[in-house]
Amino acid sequence: MIVVIGSINMDLVLRVPRMPAAGETLSGSAFRTIPGGKGANQAVACARLAAGGAPAVALIGCLGDDGFGDTLRAALVAEGIDVSHVSTMTGVASGIASILVDANGQNSIVIAGGANDLLTPAHIDAARSLIAQASIVVLQLETPLVTVEYAINLAHALGKIVVLNPAPAPTADLPAAMLARVDYLIPNEIEAAMLAGTAPQDVAATAVALRTSGCRNVLVTLGAKGVHAALAEGTRAFAAHPVAAVDSTAAGDTFIGGFVAALAGGEPVVDAIALGQRAAAWSVTRHGAQSSIPHRHELFDAAPGLSRPTTVCPS
Repeated sequence: MIVVIGSINMDLVLRVPRMPAAGETLSGSAFRTIPGGKGANQAVACARLAAGGAPAVALIGCLGDDGFGDTLRAALVAEGIDVSHVSTMTGVASGIASILVDANGQNSIVIAGGANDLLTPAHIDAARSLIAQASIVVLQLETPLVTVEYAINLAHALGKIVVLNPAPAPTADLPAAMLARVDYLIPNEIEAAMLAGTAPQDVAATAVALRTSGCRNVLVTLGAKGVHAALAEGTRAFAAHPVAAVDSTAAGDTFIGGFVAALAGGEPVVDAIALGQRAAAWSVTRHGAQSSIPHRHELFDAAPGLSRPTTVCPS
């Protein structure tokens, strides 16, 4: 089983010709409400990208007692995700993300946490038996850090593989003891540089610095430039699949879902990275967050221009 602990949002997505300047009003085009939130996105990606529908995926998080909450819960259930530990918080709004997507597929996102901000260590304790069944536990930073740290400590103590996506980028140093319990740290290049205190351009040094700080493996996602990995067995670069991007909103979450699904299925790390990249490349050719995440069969049955993942040799 894969257990994802994290946020559940309704994404309010507006297409714009370009990002507005401060004080500027722009005319947008299409507007959509699409289920999102980094925790929910990664859970959906794990479920869709697992081979043969296994392993099972469960999500631990919080929703508000509003219409968005009802819609978001139903969307998760429709994906076959275990929501027995998704709590509904009385008198609280569900989390939302306001997303602007420009003509080049780049996005700008503002989040209101709502019920996500109420996920506590008590919720983690209540789900202890669920976490005990997991092989991999996945977390992000859209819920309170105290809860993330508590969950990582518990998962580590139970002998689980811990995957942390440190997004949104942390505004302060993450606890060193917490990072030392992370098996796979997966930031983008900006988040990695902020954590390591290095220049964003020096990705190789950043990845090595983060691994030296205690994380066992570090995968820095670089968008169209691929992935730079500092693994226990060495440093490797993975080239991205060239595609025409229209919306990068859930690319990182899709990569993580593909990587974790493959890893939980017993695939080697380099092949898990390759599957994550393939899925992320496919996702940026479609609009929205969860609406863009592919199913595994799509990647091999109907993905023009994308070759089957293969093991990548060290650079």
